[in-house]
Amino acid sequence: MTMDRDALKRAAALRAIDFVESGMILGLGTGSTAAFVIEALGARVAAGLDILAIPTSERSAAQARQLGIRLESFAEHQRIDLTIDGADEVEEGTLNLIKGLGGALLREKIVAAASDRLVIVVDHDKLVPRLGTHTPVPVEVAQFGWQATAAALGRLGSTPKLRLATEDHQFITDGGNYILDCAFGPIADPQRLERRIEMIVGVFESGLFVGRSTAVVMASTSGVAVMTPAERKLP
Repeated sequence: MTMDRDALKRAAALRAIDFVESGMILGLGTGSTAAFVIEALGARVAAGLDILAIPTSERSAAQARQLGIRLESFAEHQRIDLTIDGADEVEEGTLNLIKGLGGALLREKIVAAASDRLVIVVDHDKLVPRLGTHTPVPVEVAQFGWQATAAALGRLGSTPKLRLATEDHQFITDGGNYILDCAFGPIADPQRLERRIEMIVGVFESGLFVGRSTAVVMASTSGVAVMTPAERKLP
């Protein structure tokens, strides 16, 4: 019998929290898979796990508070021991990522950059031979002049589309910015593209996460596997 997507996400989340130890500062991701991670962490906190967490969105913060997970900020802690998050695409071998369909990519990248380890939780459908195979690259941009920013992104070879919350209202991030979902198709050189996007005035961050994954916990109907990038081992 085939497991449904939520069951796969929950299985991967339960495996990912095996990396969590008492005394850690944790980064909490955003999205449907990250919600399963936070749910599982809440159960462990109730059983005595002692952690502090920095969330990547107001939505994740609200869920964590409800479950009794103590929250902190970068004002108290500038380094994070471990972040557990989801992803929208994972590139085979390199484990480079596209993130941001949940709308929190800027905060997610700030938290990832401050983390000693980044563990990504996905189901098997997120694994692709090249980033961009199925998913556009979200780019968080300033509201002012977003049309000019979109035109510049278009000149890189994408088809940018302003994300909407409803049919006639733009999606606005927790930071008060817009998101342009940029369809590039399969990306030959994600690192180069990430740099080129970030050079555009008006761009805060892109959803390309290159060279940041420590491990990817992937669930499939065959079980749960922990993958590491070809050139790195899990500490």
